[in-house]
Amino acid sequence: MTDAGANKRVLLRHGKLYDGAANPPFAGDVLIEGDRIARIAPEISEDADTVIDLQGKSAAPGFIDVHSHNDWFAIHKNSLPYFEPFIRQGITTFVTGNCGLSSIGFEDGTPHLDKIGGGLFGYHGQTDGVYPDAKRFFEAVDGRGPCNIAVLAGHCSARASVAGDANRRLTPEEEARMLGILEENLRQGAAGVSLGLMYNPGMFADEEEIRKVVELCVRYDKPLTVHPRAESKVSMAYPQLLGRSHLLRAMDELARCAKGTNLKLQCSHLIFVGRGTFADKAEAIAIIEKMRAEGVRAQFDIYNEKKGVSVITVILPAWYQGMSEAERSRPLNRIRLAVLVKASTMLLGFGFRDIEIAYIGPGYEAYEGKTVHELAQERRMSDLAMYLQLCRESNFKGRVNMGPYTTDEIIHDFEKNPLCLYMTDAWVEDHGVQNPAIYDCYPKFLRDSLLGLGDTLPNTIHRMTGASAERFMLRERGYLREGCFADITVFDEEALAKATPDQEKSFGIEKVFVNGKLILDGETLDRGEAARSGRAVRV
Repeated sequence: MTDAGANKRVLLRHGKLYDGAANPPFAGDVLIEGDRIARIAPEISEDADTVIDLQGKSAAPGFIDVHSHNDWFAIHKNSLPYFEPFIRQGITTFVTGNCGLSSIGFEDGTPHLDKIGGGLFGYHGQTDGVYPDAKRFFEAVDGRGPCNIAVLAGHCSARASVAGDANRRLTPEEEARMLGILEENLRQGAAGVSLGLMYNPGMFADEEEIRKVVELCVRYDKPLTVHPRAESKVSMAYPQLLGRSHLLRAMDELARCAKGTNLKLQCSHLIFVGRGTFADKAEAIAIIEKMRAEGVRAQFDIYNEKKGVSVITVILPAWYQGMSEAERSRPLNRIRLAVLVKASTMLLGFGFRDIEIAYIGPGYEAYEGKTVHELAQERRMSDLAMYLQLCRESNFKGRVNMGPYTTDEIIHDFEKNPLCLYMTDAWVEDHGVQNPAIYDCYPKFLRDSLLGLGDTLPNTIHRMTGASAERFMLRERGYLREGCFADITVFDEEALAKATPDQEKSFGIEKVFVNGKLILDGETLDRGEAARSGRAVRV
C-alpha cells in the first residue's frame, strides 16, 4: 500500500519515550518519514513538514489488542465508527478472528454461510462482499480502514463450512477439507488458528480433532488461541457437576492436546466465571506453567473488566442446543435442564441475577439493561422459563453482559505475570447495551501501573506492544525503533493517574499515529486520514 504523502516528515519533540521493550523511558525526539520511524535521538534538528512539541508527555508504540473480533467490522462498508472507541484508547493494531469465529476460513459457496460467526457475528449485508480466505480479506481491508489488522483462521468457521452445526464427529472427508481450509489460510498470511470450544460448532470437536489442529499450528509455527470449553467451576460442557472444576478440566484438555509439542498456545481471556470459580486461579496458572515446563509455549491474556459479553446460549449445554425444538419441549428434557441449571448456579455462585440483557432484537428494547431475574419477576415467570423465552425470542442469537468474571485482585495479580498479554475482547454493537471494554480497557491498564496496582509502566507497555507483536509475529510493529512502522500513542501520565473511569469514555490518551498518520489529536479524530491509515498485517 503506497500513499501520495509517503515522504512527509513529522518531528515529535521533547517526548518521554517508552520503546516497547520494557526499558526505562528516556527523553528524546522521534522523526517520522512516511509510514516509518526514521530516527530517534535525544535531540533532532532536521527539517520536517510538521513539528509537534510533546512537552514532556509520554510516547509509546501503538497499542496492540491481541484478542479482537474486529475482522467482522473491518469489512463493513463504513468501518470507522466500529474502531473509533479503540483508537481513543490508543490501540492501533488488532489480532482478530478469535474464539474460532473468524470472518475468513471457509469454502467458496458454502451452503452454511449463515452459520459462519456462531450467532455473535455474520455476513448480514453490511459488508462490501464475502471474504472466504485471508488473501481476499487482506485485499479488502488494506488501506481502507483506520487500524492495522491481523487475522486468525477460525476453527468454528472452517468446521461450519463443511458440516454446518452438526453435533457429531466429522467424516474423514469433512475433516480433511476443514484442515485444508485452515492450512490454506495460514499459507496466505493468517496469524494463526483460533478455537472456540464453547461456541457452536466448535463445541462438538473432540480431542482427536483438536489435536490435528494443534499439529497444523506447530507445523507452521503459528499460535493457536483457545476459548476453552469451560471458564467456570461448573458449566454445561461437562455432565458431572461434582468433582474437579470444569474450568480446570478444560485446561487439562488443552494440556493433553498440546502435550509433546512446542505449540504457541494462547489461552484466551483467562477468567473465572462465578464467585465459586475464583479459587481456581492458582491451579489454572499452575497448569500453564507446567505446560511451559514441558515445552509448550503457553501464555494467556486478560482484559481490565470484571464482566464480559457473550451469546445468550453460552450457558446452555451442548446436548440441549443440539436438539430440535420438539425434543427440547419434551418434559423429561426440560426437567433435566432445570435440575442441571439449579445445581450449577448453586455450585457456581452465579445465576440469572448476573446475566444482563444487552440485546434481544427489534421490539425488545425494554429488556435491555435488565437481568434475566428482573424480567422474570416482572412477568411472574421462573428464571429458567424467562431465560428460555429470551433465547427463543432472539432466535438463540441474543447478546448478554455477564459477571462477575474476575476480581480486581485477580486482574492486578495477572498484570504482573510475565506470561500475560492484554486485550479487549470487545466490539461496537449497532444496538443495545455496549461492552465497557470498548472505551477504557487499555487506559485502565496504564492507570493501574501508575497507581502501583499493576506492573511497572515499562513492563505494562511492553505487554501491550513489543511482547504482543513478538507473540503474533507482527513484524516491524510494537517498538519505537528506527525502521519500524510509525504506530505511536501519546499519553498523559498525570491525567491517567488522576482519572476516575466513567465506563463510557477513554481518558489520558492525547495523540495516535497509525503508519505515520496523525489520526487522533486530543479529542479530534481526523476522519479523512483515519479512513485509509490502517494496513493488512500478513504473517
